[in-house]
This record gives sequence, structure tokens and C-alpha cells, in this order.
Amino acid sequence: MADKRDFYEVLGISKGASEEEIKKAYRQMIKKYHPDLHPDDKEAEEKMKEVNEAYEILSDPEKKARYDQFGHAGVDPNYGAGGAGSPFGQDIDLGDIFSSFFGGFGGRRSANPNAPRRGTDIETTVYISFEEAAKGCKKTVQYQAVSTCKDCNGTGAEKGTTPKTCTACGGRGQVTINQRTPFGTVQTMRTCDACRGRGKIVDTPCHTCNGRGQERRKKTVEVNIPAGINDEQVLSVSNHGNAGINGGPAGDLHVYIGIRPHPVFERRGDDVWCEIPITFAQAALGSSVTVPTLDGKVTYDIHEGTQPGDIFKLKGKGIQHLRGRGRGDQYVKVVIEVPKNLSAKQKQLIKEFDENTGDKNYAKRKSFKEKLKGLF
Repeated sequence: MADKRDFYEVLGISKGASEEEIKKAYRQMIKKYHPDLHPDDKEAEEKMKEVNEAYEILSDPEKKARYDQFGHAGVDPNYGAGGAGSPFGQDIDLGDIFSSFFGGFGGRRSANPNAPRRGTDIETTVYISFEEAAKGCKKTVQYQAVSTCKDCNGTGAEKGTTPKTCTACGGRGQVTINQRTPFGTVQTMRTCDACRGRGKIVDTPCHTCNGRGQERRKKTVEVNIPAGINDEQVLSVSNHGNAGINGGPAGDLHVYIGIRPHPVFERRGDDVWCEIPITFAQAALGSSVTVPTLDGKVTYDIHEGTQPGDIFKLKGKGIQHLRGRGRGDQYVKVVIEVPKNLSAKQKQLIKEFDENTGDKNYAKRKSFKEKLKGLF
């Protein structure tokens, strides 16, 4: 445990990072180490576990606050806490004193440490193809989440034993401290050192979860991805996040969608764009060409005299509008390919063709020459 890396270092951010910066860094790390992008790579798998653990702590304000103050010891019982020399045995925060003072000298009412608490939300990313995004699909998503320990059912105590009410705080999780200040004696509350705010003491910790009451496990869930979803959009799956505490509900799972680039198509909104190469002869004389679409190949008649960069539209051949009716269109840009590696005979034929073609057949060239006359 002593060699566990700093969670901020794992995500590549500074300690003062905002919630949005933490999320952004997490998504970047997912793209870097995601199993879909590194199949059978054990090192990437371990890195992904490390990233998930770091995000689980830093995305939870309460856990993040404990980690910022006490490091790994504040969020992992295996590091030890409580008693002499524990970071939890430090003097109370002056903020607690003044909060209690201005609140009327009565101290703050502590929340019940054994009350149900909702689990935190977690994030993962699933990668899908261009076609799956356009038409929709179902995906089985694998992810890591904190779950209630199956052996102790969340109590943290070994089978056959039960947690005991903490005698130091009477099960409240906090103890009352009287402290003299320039304003008089102020009564404040602080986390109980003996039970670390839990209100209970576990004499024989569960061997599976080491007394935490929770364990990280691999989970799977089938997600319906709607047609028309776009890159980096998020689907939320209720109650599939980290497990709650003391019987509280689980958080949610947020699934970020990553769309793999397509070798032919490009998405612009709900429209699909592509380029199609044609020969000079096809452009000059017109031709029927085969065009790929999301629904398969279609035939399109290129008109005579088609110019480089001309664009034609295939109506309704784009991407379905997300959770709506209708589809976008497909736009096809014409690219006229100039032949290479010509034979001597082919070159001679082209020269003869060029010599027999007047400017009247080249509107742009004719216009350009007219402009030059006025300059020189």
C-alpha cells in the first residue's frame, strides 16, 4: 500500500483541479487506456483500474476532502487510522470552532453516521462503429464499481460477528469538544477517533473487504444506444453506479459514447459527407457511378461536364435524428482524378485532344485569360 500513487498524479492534474477538470482528465485517461483500444494488454488494464480508483475518490466531494487532508489514509482503512499518531487524531479545524460559535454556541448537530447514503455516480466509455451510431445498437458494457461486500453484507465484520456500538461516541460518530477561545468556551463537534465517524467498532474485520463493507468488482450491463447518438454524448443508467452506504441506493452509471472514425464517411450534424473519385472522361461525358451509403450502394448519374468539387445530395440517406423522426442527407463531393504513368500513345492522344479543344469548352480558363488582358 505504501507505494500507491497519488490520485492527482494518476489523472495528471493538480490538487486544485475543479470538478470539470477532474472529469475531463478522467475521460482522457479512458481514451488512453480503454480495454477496447488495448486488447490483451495487462499493463493498460492495470492502468485503467488505477484511473478508476482515482476518479472514484476525486469525483466524490466528501472522499476528496478526506483525501486532500489525510491522503490515502483518509479513504482506505488499510492504511490505518485512529489512535495515537493517526491523522484522524489531529486537532479540530478552527473552521469548526467559528462555525459553532456563530451558530449559537450550541455546536452543530451531527448527521447520523448510520443513516442510508446514496452511492456516487461513476463514468465509463464504450466505443461503437460509425454505422452503430447511425442506426442504434445494444452493447454489453463492462465496468468497475464499488459493491456491497457479498460476505459481510456491508457490515465490515467477519461472518459470525457483528459490529459493536462505539463506546467513545455512543454511536453518534462524533464527540463533543470544549475549547477555550477569546470569546469564551466554545463547544464543537469532531469526528470520533475511535470509530472514525462510523459510530460502530468492528473487532474482527471481514477478510474479503478488510472491514470496509464494500469491494470493487467488475460488472456488466446491457445498454440500448439510440440511433443518431453522437460522439461524447452520455447515456445514464440508473442505480448502476457505486453502491450506497448503510442500505442507501446506488449511484448512476454515466456511459460516454466514443465513435470510431469511418474510412469513407464523415459526419456533420445528422448529414453524412463523402468523396467519390471519378475519371476525367466520366466528368466530361457523364456517367453512372456507384455511391456507398449507410443503407448500401446506390447508383447515381453524374451529369455531363461535372467539375472538380461539385457536390450532389442524396436526400434522406444521412443519420437518423436522435429520438426523432426523419434522417439527414448524404452529400457527395466529386474528386476528378488525373491519371498517372501514361504510355506514349496515351500522352499523344491527350495532346491531340487538348489541341482540338477550344477555350469555349473551358469557361474558367477563358474567363481567366480575359482578366489577364486587363493586367498586362
